[in-house]
Amino acid sequence: MIYIFRVTTGQEKIVSQMLEKKARVQRLAVYSLLVPENVKGYVFVEVASDEDAAKLAHNTRHVKGMLKKTITIEEIQKMVTVEKPASMVVEVGDTVEIKSGPFKGEKARVTKVNENKDELVVEFVEMAVPIPTTIKTKIVKLFKKAGAED
Repeated sequence: MIYIFRVTTGQEKIVSQMLEKKARVQRLAVYSLLVPENVKGYVFVEVASDEDAAKLAHNTRHVKGMLKKTITIEEIQKMVTVEKPASMVVEVGDTVEIKSGPFKGEKARVTKVNENKDELVVEFVEMAVPIPTTIKTKIVKLFKKAGAED
């Protein structure tokens, strides 16, 4: 059975370490502990029985409580799986607008796309001398596709 322990936010990893030690010392049947990065304030604990779960949570620092019902693996997978947003398709020759950083608001033409590193090499449109600059894809938005009419 998998239980959800409510814990002090920011203390999830420390609590999981304390729970692991406590389970070992008290010889509780704890099979696994999960601390998902994107779920704050909770630790998932797989134990053999309700009694072991209650003993584990009792008087453990930063554990605020234990949710009454158990949870399934499928429900946990839905919680911890982060849907990656549909990535913007930027190609060589496209014009992009910078959304943040020192070049915020500037428009640039894409000269190279590095999908592995999620980076673009761009040349700024309004600069007198075009200097290739490498920037992260996440700080740009597509302004105009290559070959599109003005």
